[in-house]
This record gives sequence, C-alpha cells and structure tokens, in this order.
Amino acid sequence: MEILDKKSNRMSRANAGVFECNEFPDLQRILDFLSLRNLLSNELFLIISKVRWYMFTGLVEEKGSVISLNNGDKSIKLKIKANKVLENVKLGDSIATNGVCLTVTEFSKDYFVADCMFETISRSNLKRLKAGDEVNLEKSITLATPLGGHLVTGDVDCEGEIVSITQEGIAKIYEIKISRKYMRYIVEKGRATIDGASLTVISLTDDTFSVSLIPHTQEKIILGSKKVGDIVNIETDLVGKYIERFVYFDKLEEKENKKSKITREFLLENGF
Repeated sequence: MEILDKKSNRMSRANAGVFECNEFPDLQRILDFLSLRNLLSNELFLIISKVRWYMFTGLVEEKGSVISLNNGDKSIKLKIKANKVLENVKLGDSIATNGVCLTVTEFSKDYFVADCMFETISRSNLKRLKAGDEVNLEKSITLATPLGGHLVTGDVDCEGEIVSITQEGIAKIYEIKISRKYMRYIVEKGRATIDGASLTVISLTDDTFSVSLIPHTQEKIILGSKKVGDIVNIETDLVGKYIERFVYFDKLEEKENKKSKITREFLLENGF
C-alpha cells in the first residue's frame, strides 16, 4: 500500500504539472502519457510475462545459419541451425530470427523449424534467405533476463537498405535507408533494431539513419559482414508509435466533442 500511495502522489504531481502547461497541449498529452508509462512500467512488465506476450531485448545471443528454406502457399518453412537459443526450448516458444519473432514448431539439439506467414514474408528479409546464410538469434525474455538493450517486439516494421559503410577509427558506420513513413519513429541517440540487434542511432537524415559498430559487435551480429546494397530488417521503437496514437485519438476526441453540445466538462458538471 505504501508503494501504491507513493505512486499515486507522484502521479498526482505529474498530472498537475502537465495540466499547468496549457500553452502546449500536445506536449501535455505526451508528458502525461510518459509519466503514466514510467510509473507503471514494472506492473506492465509483469503483465507481459503473465500473458506470455513474447518480447526480446535486441541483444543477439548467437548467430545461426539456414539449413533449408521451403516455399509454401504464401508461406515459408525455415530450418535453422542453432545451439544456445535451444537450451530449455519447448514447442511453441519464440525465437527472434533476424529480428522476426518466430514460433518453434519442431526442434532437435542443433536446429529448430518455424513457419513464416505472408505478413512476415512481405515485411522482412526472411524471403531473401538461402541455405548457408547466417541469421541473428535471440530467445524471448523472462523476468530473469537482463534488459541490456531495449524492449523489442519481434514485429518487423519494414526492410532497410545499407547505402554506405564508413570506417571511423576502430568503428564501422552503417547508413541505412528506410521508408520515410517509419523515419518519424527514429530519433538521434534513440534505439533501432536492425536484424534483431538493438543499436544506438548516431545520426539521421530525412530518409536514412546511421549506427556505429565496435569490432566486438561486428563479430557478434550479421550486420558486421553486410555490404552496401544489402537488405536488413528494421523495427522502430514501440514507445514512439504509442505516443503517436495516443495524441491522434486525443485530438480526435476533442474534435468530436466540439461537434457535440454534450462535452466531457458538461457531463462532469452535471454529476455524470
């Protein structure tokens, strides 16, 4: 109860601060959303774990390789060679493969099989794989998993193209072009998931963003062996998408209220 009381007090102070800033209504909504998000983050993570909403951290556990790829009716069946991610694996578990959340339908001590549906095929580079290709692998997290990267859903937004690779001291800078539709969710010093690897954005333009890899990371993830023109999977930060929808529906509600004589304030004033 003491914890809840403290959170309630902090929430009240946060809300009061937000609603005092009447000059910036959009900023109010965003700050209010983020305040609630921060206060409830632990509870939300517990809920995610209980309902088995599979999540990842973007920390690649190992590089696997494609054993076979069989095309079906608007689908693909992948057989992937792996080791570490198969420890304690069960049928139905999820393994992020190049950042795509795939369900294990069959496995042995050194491989697993997963089906890819049309939505997955159309948005990701899995359709471009061939036998022998390396892939990034990460098993879904539990409450005991260190959150060293950021929360990744395994739902790829789009493909990106590597447009330049520049050596800068010990690091390699990869510039990646994606649809401007998704650039709105990319921010400098924020996180982007590239083929399942959580990486820091160091710079961006209208339709490209850049990440930097130290030698260790170059060896541990497949991006380190990619070349200009190669296609990678991109998942943008989930928080930005929620903020966008939050603001959109808040504005929509305001617009609808203006059309009606019965407003939220009217209802509150009259005891509803």
